[in-house]
Amino acid sequence: MIESPDSHIVYTQQEGVFVIQIQRPEKKNALTQTMYQALAQGILAADKDKSVNVILLRGTEDCFTSGNDVNDFVTTKDAGTERPSVSFMKAIAGASTPVIAAVGGLAIGIGTTMLLHCDLVYAADDAYFQLPFTRLGLCPEAGSSSLLPAIMGHQRASELLLLGERFSASKAQEYGIVNEVQPTADYLAYAMNKAVELSRLPADAVQTSKALIKRNQSSPMSDTIQAELLQFARLLQSDEAQAIMQAFLNKKK
Repeated sequence: MIESPDSHIVYTQQEGVFVIQIQRPEKKNALTQTMYQALAQGILAADKDKSVNVILLRGTEDCFTSGNDVNDFVTTKDAGTERPSVSFMKAIAGASTPVIAAVGGLAIGIGTTMLLHCDLVYAADDAYFQLPFTRLGLCPEAGSSSLLPAIMGHQRASELLLLGERFSASKAQEYGIVNEVQPTADYLAYAMNKAVELSRLPADAVQTSKALIKRNQSSPMSDTIQAELLQFARLLQSDEAQAIMQAFLNKKK
């Protein structure tokens, strides 16, 4: 098994399930660019490994991820190459191996949008979700501006993306983001059991079925992600977004 390039992203494997764990509890599992690199690397490696039939994404027991580490996000300079966060978006969107997510605690920003690319999502009953882009002076990313309306309809997607309010696991299930909600004490074991169950099915049949389900998404999704990134980069430089980011960093200090 490959080694993770970041200590906050842990790889393990059992019964054909490649588990990628976000493990930075002291920062509420906030994601840095090196963590994104490790997430992307794990997905790409698992996708090529014939011993892996399912990828399981999880955080710590009481926290999935609070989204981007704002300080890292603001201070990271583009070096003329694709940001690791973008590489992760492309990796999870393009994975041929089924991806399952186990979500406990908070799932903010990318913590929610990445779930839209997962094939199965299981959440703890105390989990909550948020897409706070407009509240940060930004716009949706990771293909969410296309996937959310497709999953739940225009009005519900607008509710989540325009208002940017927190919503519960039960609402996430009602809106089609989450498959099942389980008691907090049980959700991780439940997700792992489902991953093992899926892993034991004929891999070719499962991957072919996934490809058929997503066959109309690949080209439009790539275009959507690129369009979002262009607008996201523009808005990130706006006075409003910069003021919000600076206020957040000053508050943290």
